[in-house]
Amino acid sequence: MTDQIDAGRRLFGGPCRFLLGVARLDQLPEVKGVEIAFAGRSNVGKSSLINAVTGMRDLARASNTPGRTRELNFFDVNGQLTLVDMPGYGYAKASKSEVKKWQSVLRGYLRGRPGLTRVFVLIDARHGIKTADMEMFDLLDEAAVTYQLVLTKTDKIKPAELEKVMAGVEEAARKRPAAFPVIHATSSEKGTGIPELRAEIAGLL
Repeated sequence: MTDQIDAGRRLFGGPCRFLLGVARLDQLPEVKGVEIAFAGRSNVGKSSLINAVTGMRDLARASNTPGRTRELNFFDVNGQLTLVDMPGYGYAKASKSEVKKWQSVLRGYLRGRPGLTRVFVLIDARHGIKTADMEMFDLLDEAAVTYQLVLTKTDKIKPAELEKVMAGVEEAARKRPAAFPVIHATSSEKGTGIPELRAEIAGLL
């Protein structure tokens, strides 16, 4: 595991930069090697986690308005990996037609992206798995894209509570055809679980 932690540190120790934001499928950039994506409900702490993993404070800017971002944001990590920040889901501010349009972009991206190796789906440790998360799992199972669950904000709950949430999330993952069984418990604020998550990502290269 020490070797993998080192590989993760080296991967994210290099430059990370924003490439482009994509709102339509015809804008998708050319696939270059391994691509991973981060998904999660609005306010799950996705921007904070991406910033913690990359070690860059403002790489993924947290929007003040949850659910406003309607773009797939592409980042280059050290010239070795493409990281995609998917828009927060489960926030009802958007109109039905907007949501429908965005879902078709998302479906098209998940189904037809050859380099997409894994999607990390973030779950707020304080709330556990919600209906909107289950809908995302369905979408990923249907697209046959391997995904892995990552608990965020674990510092906000007591260890006994975390154990309970972890058990529930592990059980849910076991029932899902495309879910990878290992769950990561993280805290962007405290840095908990970040080296292990980096190591997991480096292992995909």
